[in-house]
Amino acid sequence: MPIQAVFFDVGETIVDETREYGTWADWLGVPRHTFSAVFGAVIARGLDYRETFQVFRPGFNLAEERERRAAAGQPENFSEDNLYPDSRPCLVGLREQGLLVGLAGNQTARAETILRSLDLPVDLIGTSDGWGVEKPSTAFFDRVIKEAGCPPEEILYVGDRLDNDVRPAQVVGISTALIVRGPWGHILDMPQVSDRCLFRITSLAELPELVRAYNEAGR
Repeated sequence: MPIQAVFFDVGETIVDETREYGTWADWLGVPRHTFSAVFGAVIARGLDYRETFQVFRPGFNLAEERERRAAAGQPENFSEDNLYPDSRPCLVGLREQGLLVGLAGNQTARAETILRSLDLPVDLIGTSDGWGVEKPSTAFFDRVIKEAGCPPEEILYVGDRLDNDVRPAQVVGISTALIVRGPWGHILDMPQVSDRCLFRITSLAELPELVRAYNEAGR
């Protein structure tokens, strides 16, 4: 069946989070190189990325620390400069094919506000805070299906994480594309999941033509 809707994860798919994680290292008073190394080790062990903070500050509460950063005038933030260069052209290319294009990721209410302010060429934006459910819950992807308004097999979900993005999307019948970039994209190895992806890409620049060819072949 042809792809009618394409949804994207946000962090490390659309948005480069390098700077943001660097500011967390600064907030903790940890060298950025050290923070990055521990971050990668946590991912390689299959742990939740939030365990990284516990290494440096046991008992660390991410939600509370976000509030403290905001109160200190150092809120989590990203801007146009933090979008991957291939993001906008990809979104535009897919919409020009008449597809519904959306963002759907585990993001805070503040991040959702920022995303909306960027005037991205998408039809809708959904976040875990806004929807009240987060990945890897399959309920998150049930919401994606509802927002898309078409059968799951006609939806493509694009993400960098095999565990949080690809696997749960596949469970509910959504087609998937893995983008290999960012820590999770390069470290996680789950062949039984990645082998089921419709596409495996290293740049979003590849995606519009892949989707076009797939849909044309199915006609």
